[in-house]
Amino acid sequence: MPHASFKLIPGVDQNRTLALNEAAISISNLIRFLPDRQNIGLPQKLGGWTKFYGTSIGSTVRALWAWEDTNSNSWLGVGATQSLSVINNNSRQVITPQTTTANPAVSVTTAVGSATVTIDATGSNLTFYDTVDIRTQISVGGLILFGLYPVTQVSANQFQITAVDALGNLQYATSTVSAGGAVPVFDTTSGSGSVKVTLAAHGLAYGDTFPVLVPTTVGGVTLSGNYVVLGYPSPTANDFYIQSSAAATSTATVSENSGNAQYVYYKGIGPVVASSGYGVGGYGTGGYGSGTPFPSGTGTPITAIDWTLDNWGEVLIACPLNQAIYSWSPTNNTPIASVLRGSPTVNNGVLVAMPQRQIIAWGSTNNGVQDPLLIRWCDVENYNQWIPLLTNQAGSYRIPKGSRIVQCIQGPQQTLVWTDVAIWAMQYVGPPYVYQFNEIGTGCGLIGRKAAASLGGIVYWMGQSQFYRLAGTGVEPIKCPIWDVIFQDLDTANVDKIRIAPNSQFGEITWYYPTKSNGGEVSHYVKYNVVLDQWDFGQLGRTAWINQSVLGPPIGAGTNDYIYQHETSTDADGQPMNSYFQTGYFAMTEADVKIFVDQIWPDMKWGYYGGTQNAQVTITFYVTDYAGQTPLTYGPYTMTQAVKYITPRMRGRLVSIRVESNDIGSFWRIGNIRYRLQQDGKY
Repeated sequence: MPHASFKLIPGVDQNRTLALNEAAISISNLIRFLPDRQNIGLPQKLGGWTKFYGTSIGSTVRALWAWEDTNSNSWLGVGATQSLSVINNNSRQVITPQTTTANPAVSVTTAVGSATVTIDATGSNLTFYDTVDIRTQISVGGLILFGLYPVTQVSANQFQITAVDALGNLQYATSTVSAGGAVPVFDTTSGSGSVKVTLAAHGLAYGDTFPVLVPTTVGGVTLSGNYVVLGYPSPTANDFYIQSSAAATSTATVSENSGNAQYVYYKGIGPVVASSGYGVGGYGTGGYGSGTPFPSGTGTPITAIDWTLDNWGEVLIACPLNQAIYSWSPTNNTPIASVLRGSPTVNNGVLVAMPQRQIIAWGSTNNGVQDPLLIRWCDVENYNQWIPLLTNQAGSYRIPKGSRIVQCIQGPQQTLVWTDVAIWAMQYVGPPYVYQFNEIGTGCGLIGRKAAASLGGIVYWMGQSQFYRLAGTGVEPIKCPIWDVIFQDLDTANVDKIRIAPNSQFGEITWYYPTKSNGGEVSHYVKYNVVLDQWDFGQLGRTAWINQSVLGPPIGAGTNDYIYQHETSTDADGQPMNSYFQTGYFAMTEADVKIFVDQIWPDMKWGYYGGTQNAQVTITFYVTDYAGQTPLTYGPYTMTQAVKYITPRMRGRLVSIRVESNDIGSFWRIGNIRYRLQQDGKY
C-alpha cells in the first residue's frame, strides 16, 4: 500500500473555509510556531506559566512595570483598580496614593506684602509632606488661589501655602484679610447665554481661559469646563463675562460649589529629586530623601480604571487614568506614593522619554480641565518643573487632528503618539522648541490605550479594523488571515481593555482582547509571529503584560487577579494546558474515488531536549466526502513516543486533523505524521 504524509502549511487561517484552507491550520489554542531551517513554522505547545507572586492582588491588574534600583534590587510595579503596589523578592508592599476631598467654608488669612497664606479647614490634619489642590478659585487679599500647592506649615485645622502665579513667581497680598475670601459668583439673565462672573482681582483679559472645575448650575444652565473671557462687556477688575452652551431659563445668582471652597488633599512624601524652580500653583522645594520618618496618612486610597507606569532612574512613576502623577522611591521606601508637586493634576497617561529623561504626559491639562489632545512634558532631569521658561525645557503641544490621544510609547529614537485617527512622531530637537511633531501616518489610529508596543526596533499596533507596523519604510498594514476571529467578535465597548503582549524570546506579539460574550473582560488572544509572518489564536485572558525584563521572562496578570511569569513551565500554573490545533480539509485524492487509511504513524518531539519524553497527545480525524457534510469522527487516539502506529480505518476523500494535549508536565512539537492508504471505490 502507498504511503503519504500530512504536510502542514504553517500559520493559522480562519478567513478561509475548511476546504479552501487545505493542509493549513484553521483552529488553534495555546500553541506557537517555531521557525526551522527552511523558515517553516513547526507547531508546538505554548510555553506555560507559574505564579510570580503567590497571593491574589485583590483587584484587576491593569499595568505592570519592572525596574531595578541603585542597589541592584529588582522591582515589579503593579497598578490595579483598587491599589498600587510594588513587589520585591516575593514581598508585596501596597503604596496606593491617598487623597481626600473637602468642601469647607472659605476662610483664608493673608498679610499685606506676604506670599504666605493661612487656610482654615477643620479636620484637614495635613502635614508638611502633603499637597493641596485648590479647585475653586479663591479671591482673597488681592490674590487668586487656584491649583496645586505644597503645604508649608500645619496644625490640626489649618495649613499654610505660598502664593505664586502661573509662572511660579511669588505673589504678595495687597491687603490683610482675616478668615475671608470668596469663590466665583455667577449671574445669569433669562434668555441670555452670557454669564457674569464676579471674582475680585481676577487678573483676566479678553480671550483668556477661565476654568470651572466644580460643575455649577445657575439659571437652568450647568457650567463646567473651560470658558473664554468675552470682550463685551469688557472685563473689569472684579468681574467678566463668559458664554454658556445654552441660554439661561431664569435670572439667577449662584456661587461656585455653593460658596464653599473645594480642596483635594494629597497625602505623602514630596519628590525625591531636587527641584530648581517653582511648581504649578506652589513651589517645588525638592525632595525629602533624608530618611525623615513618614507621618501617618489620613487620606483615602485612590481607585483607578487604568494605570500607566514607568521609572525615572530608581523612582517609580505612576499615573492612574485621568488623575495626577505620583512617584515612589525604593530608597526612601515611603508607605505610599506621593503626588509630583507642580505636575498636571489630570492626565490620560505618562511615560519617561529617553535619553534626555523627561516625563511626557498626554491627555493632560494646563488648568485642571482635561484636554484629550494636549501633551505636556517636564524639564530635562527635573520632574518637579513643568512650567515652560526660557531657562528650562518644559513645554506642551496640542495635537491638531483627531479627537483624543489614545496612547504614547517610547519607540526607537522617538516618542510615538497615536490619536484615534493617526500616528505622530515626537522627536527631541532641544531648545528652544524641545520637540518636533510630525504626522507619519493617517487612517491608522489606535483602537485602545494599551494596544501598541515595540519589538525588535519595529512598532506594532492594532487599529479599529486592521493591524499595522512602523518600520523603515513607514506605516504598513499587516495581512491578517484570522481577521474574522477578532474583529467579528470584539467587544467594541471595552477596547481600552485590550492588552498588547510582546515576547522577545519567541518573536511574538499577542493582543489579548474582550469578546462580545464574556462580560466585558479580556478572554481571548490573537498572536503574530514577526519572524514567520504567521498568526494563531486562542482563549486566554491577560489584563496587563511586560516583556522580558530585569525580572526575567515575560510577566502577565490573569483575570483572576494573580500575576504569572510566562515561559517558565510546561503547564498552566500547575494545571493542564489544553493546547490544540485543527487543520482545514486535506484532499487525500483529486480523483472521484474514496481513500481508505488503515494506519497512522506518529512523529513528534515528545519532550524538552534532555528531558523526559512523556507527552501524551491525542489525534482526531474528521472525514467527509463533501465540504458541507457533517464529518464522521475517528478518535481521539492517544499518541506517545511508545506508540508505533494507530489504526483509524477511515474512508473518505477529505480529512481534517485535530492534534491536542491536556496532560501535565509535557511538551510536544509536530513532526512528519505519515499514513498508509489505498483506493476504496468511488463516491
